Amino acid sequence: MKLLVTGGAGFIGTNFILYWLKNHEGDEIVNLDKLTYAGNLENLTSIEKNPRYSFIHGDICDSTIVNKVMEGIDKVVHFAAETHVDRSISGPAVFITTNVVGTQILLDAALEHKIKHFHHISTDEVFGQLEIESHDKFSENTPYNPRSPYSASKAASDHLVRAYFHTYGLPITITNCSNNFGPYTFPEKFFPLAITNILEGKKVPVYGDGKNVRDWLYVEDHARAIDLVLNKGKIGETYVVGGLQNGISNIDALRKILTIMGKNEDSIEFVKDRPGHDRKYDIDWSKIHNELGWEPIFTFDEALKKTISWYTENETWWENIKSGEYASYYQKQYPHS
Repeated sequence: MKLLVTGGAGFIGTNFILYWLKNHEGDEIVNLDKLTYAGNLENLTSIEKNPRYSFIHGDICDSTIVNKVMEGIDKVVHFAAETHVDRSISGPAVFITTNVVGTQILLDAALEHKIKHFHHISTDEVFGQLEIESHDKFSENTPYNPRSPYSASKAASDHLVRAYFHTYGLPITITNCSNNFGPYTFPEKFFPLAITNILEGKKVPVYGDGKNVRDWLYVEDHARAIDLVLNKGKIGETYVVGGLQNGISNIDALRKILTIMGKNEDSIEFVKDRPGHDRKYDIDWSKIHNELGWEPIFTFDEALKKTISWYTENETWWENIKSGEYASYYQKQYPHS
């Protein structure tokens, strides 16, 4: 089987490609990536000479490249997206272009080339937020209520993917996942920002009061979930994927990181909250568990330890990023840090 992975030089796409090549001998992967700030080919140096892997530098918004790449492909796994909420607040236009128009171009090409299965990666953020005291959880039946330009663009792309199934019969599936963490996460995300700042002896900025609740999914567990959906999932269906039984507040998650790293709460610096900051996400992932037999292999604490170890052992990787363009962005977002 030959897979096209869009955005495979990004965090989740990288981990998925490494997982797939390890666990599916004989399959081939084509990685199409624009290499924006979050795309890093250093992530994939271990497989760059693998005859079952090839990289194509290109934009999913370029229909000529997309149609050329789609030739001979059996299945598409669509990760490519602008994903960071803060960046969507300061510059929403690129999110609409990449996440909505880019997805539409991919869907058109998938129809043209009779792709056997188009799998779309999305987010729990399309569902909006839960009240902090609520015992509700997001599920496949939760109405959409996006509250940031990022989540609105992902909601639009989800609707497009479903529309191509109902209108044109394109064989699709969708997963809406919670916050991912693990190796190769871009350092502006919460966990790697905390870990690398601690390693550098810096404070860790925390938005608002730190009580915003999130579900956390270790990226290898996410790759396994996608694998199951690609091989056993029902065409036309959506599966919500989360990593915890109950969500955890940002401040409590950070306290776990500090404890593992032997630090105290003196490392915490509360900063002004971001606009429209969703208060709570929590995930009911019972459908993918009951129908496909998926559940996380790693506990949250085990996965945190593995993640911290990876960043500790790969300082050159994240130092190269934080000393470049990212450094000016970081100062803009956290001017008092």
